[in-house]
Amino acid sequence: MSVSPIFEHELSFSPELATEVLRAVPARAGVVALFGHSSTDRPFLMQSANLRRRLQRLLLPPEGQTKRLNLRDRVARVAWRETGSELESLLLLYRAMRTVFGADEARRKLRLSPPFTVRYAVENRFPRIYVTNHLRRRSLHTTFGPFASRLDAERYREAVEDLFVIRRCFLELHPSPDDPGCIYGEMHKCMAPCQQRCTDAEYHREAERALQFLNTAGQSLAAEHEAERDRASADMLFEQAAAAHARAAKAKSTGAIADALVGPLDRLRAVLLVPLRVATDVPQVQVFLFADGCLRGPELVSVLGVRLAKEQVEVGSSLFAQPRMMAAVALDAPGQHSEASSANAANAAELSPEERMLAVIAKLEDTAGASDTATLGDHLAMLRRWYYRPEKQRAGVLFQPERDAWPVRKLVRAAAKLAAPEPQVQPAPAEGDARSEADPRASVEPVTSSEQQ
Repeated sequence: MSVSPIFEHELSFSPELATEVLRAVPARAGVVALFGHSSTDRPFLMQSANLRRRLQRLLLPPEGQTKRLNLRDRVARVAWRETGSELESLLLLYRAMRTVFGADEARRKLRLSPPFTVRYAVENRFPRIYVTNHLRRRSLHTTFGPFASRLDAERYREAVEDLFVIRRCFLELHPSPDDPGCIYGEMHKCMAPCQQRCTDAEYHREAERALQFLNTAGQSLAAEHEAERDRASADMLFEQAAAAHARAAKAKSTGAIADALVGPLDRLRAVLLVPLRVATDVPQVQVFLFADGCLRGPELVSVLGVRLAKEQVEVGSSLFAQPRMMAAVALDAPGQHSEASSANAANAAELSPEERMLAVIAKLEDTAGASDTATLGDHLAMLRRWYYRPEKQRAGVLFQPERDAWPVRKLVRAAAKLAAPEPQVQPAPAEGDARSEADPRASVEPVTSSEQQ
């Protein structure tokens, strides 16, 4: 299958025309494909933060003896597509490699592995929770993730198991009073269904509490203990109230071990706002949507007309301190942008920023989701790679629905902050300059007595 339709630009290449071809390639981020002379050869695919510089290393004559890869004699065509963010480059490269090499080879080349999750084995007679990175379509509603690593998933699983008396073994149980049991049963950390210390109904009630804990990130168990604390406090049983309060605090701290992104995979929905790496006439950000097991996008949304208020810690929350918050904001100035930018501004003027954001999200929701669990694992791996970076290295922010609705105002404010230009840092004045700025008369040379005469 041809990969050419994925790319926007394509040029023929020959070693004699290398300089002219490379001059046409922009010095911007994107994904490039190098095609050989034979139609049966697979293209060489790669992403780069600077397409022209990367192609210069591959297609220009090597300087002296070097072991660098050089493809100038093997390339017949060059195709490329500019991208506005690193996440867009990763998605585009994944689609291109999947088209050329197939899903398995693309997954291997990009090192995409399904993230580790915590699964509740509901199909077992005695359910338990365990860590796995194998996804099953029928059990996505009881699979919770994605976690940054297996260590994080194991730490969360162990903390949850300490709150309930469900089994931790992975054996196929055949309950019998003669079963030797295990150490967890002796320590009363398990209901020991293997030794018939409990009925199936009793065990399932405890397992259902654990499932509710996973579904609510610990809020269900914390609310249960808080209600117990209030009852004990009302009955003047303060020691029992203190113990229930400690259990509620432990439930909350255990739920906080998992990141806010962690949840049932079948209900995982998120909007990703990513800043553009290139400057545009109209302030815009990229919008990605993760829904139905698929990372979709990007789509551009304009934040034209959104004015960011100063932080309250600086000027206070009073309108007297921020009178311009109520001032009208012009969407565009005449003659400031090109015709295309003016058209975008005219379209943006018809809708409010909130309506623009919702329209972009609705457009992304109309695209198809993941067709199989392997594709779901690939998109989860790309989401994990982008999200679980240190905050200083992660470009963009992620939002999830609040009460089954998107927090539109938060999305618009975050998009405006991402699209705002970085403040220009003025260089520190020299020692003499600082003196002259502090006192304008300092620049005037004093008059000596001889000059006065």
